[in-house]
Amino acid sequence: MSSEPSIAPSPSPAPEAAASPAPTVPPAGSATPQRLGQPLTWAALAVAGVALLASVSLWQRLGHLQEQLARQSADSGSQAVEARTLARQAQELARDATARVTLNETRLSEVALQRTQLEELMQSLSRSRDENLVVDIESALRLAQQQAQLTGSVEPLLAALKTAEQRIARAAQPRLAPLQRAIQHDTDRIKTASVTDTPGLLSRLDELARLVDELPVLNAVAQVPGNRPLSAPPAPGAAAGAAKPAGTGAASAAQDWWENALYKGWGLVRDELRNLVRVSRIDQPEAALLAPEQSFFLRENLKLKLLNARLGVLARQTESARADLAAASVLINKYFDPASRRTQVAATLLQQLQGQLRAVELPRLDETLTALATAAAGR
Repeated sequence: MSSEPSIAPSPSPAPEAAASPAPTVPPAGSATPQRLGQPLTWAALAVAGVALLASVSLWQRLGHLQEQLARQSADSGSQAVEARTLARQAQELARDATARVTLNETRLSEVALQRTQLEELMQSLSRSRDENLVVDIESALRLAQQQAQLTGSVEPLLAALKTAEQRIARAAQPRLAPLQRAIQHDTDRIKTASVTDTPGLLSRLDELARLVDELPVLNAVAQVPGNRPLSAPPAPGAAAGAAKPAGTGAASAAQDWWENALYKGWGLVRDELRNLVRVSRIDQPEAALLAPEQSFFLRENLKLKLLNARLGVLARQTESARADLAAASVLINKYFDPASRRTQVAATLLQQLQGQLRAVELPRLDETLTALATAAAGR
């Protein structure tokens, strides 16, 4: 504002002053400053008015700004209060959420622990059941193997393997699949193996022992049955009776009776004479010299040989059983009648027994027992 009075006056009044008559011109020293001061005053007033207007405008704007700032500060204060309230509520909610999360984590850890314990319990129960199943199967198979060794038959092994396979199939445990395959392999191998028919051998030995009492000794005398009918001679009087007169019937009947009685007596004497002497060929003198009372001990010795052979078959001592059968065959061929049908049947049975008695080892369950050991170890 101090720079405004220094503005130069407008040059327009100068021509007017120059056009005016000379006599009316005032003195230069008094009129010029007065004319120059009026515009400056008006300019200063205008500038002051503009400044006042600007000041008023600025003051109004400042008032508006203050009001706006006051409203904004009030709003900010209320918002800050609300924010603090919300923050406090958020903190409380966060604390509640943290407590709930902590409680849920604690419960979750407890549930996880219980689940782990339950799984361990189920695994232990399942493992104990599988272990019991494996132990039972192993015991049954070992018992069946002992029975097979005693009886010489593979039927106990096959029955035990079939039962074990059914129990494993009902268990439905994947870890027992190798054991099931091993059982199947052993079953196929046992079915294709050739073994001695021990029950058949024992039954034939028993049949041969029962047949010993009926074998005829070589020096036994042939007995003629007492009830053998004697052949009666033809009655001569019967043919001539038709030609003779009726009066002579009693005499002819008496004569026929005497003839029949004489013929029967002669038949008895003839049979007795035939039994007194018997001519036969004996290659073994010991059989001819055998006393009748010694035939009992001969039969008992033969039964003992067969019994020893039976025990040898049961004890899986093939050589001993074969030696006893050979001794029994020697006794039968030496002391008993070879022409008798019973003796021939006994000799045939002995030959069949000696041919069937082979030293064949029973198949073992090595693969199944190995799989059982592996399953019991938990691998």
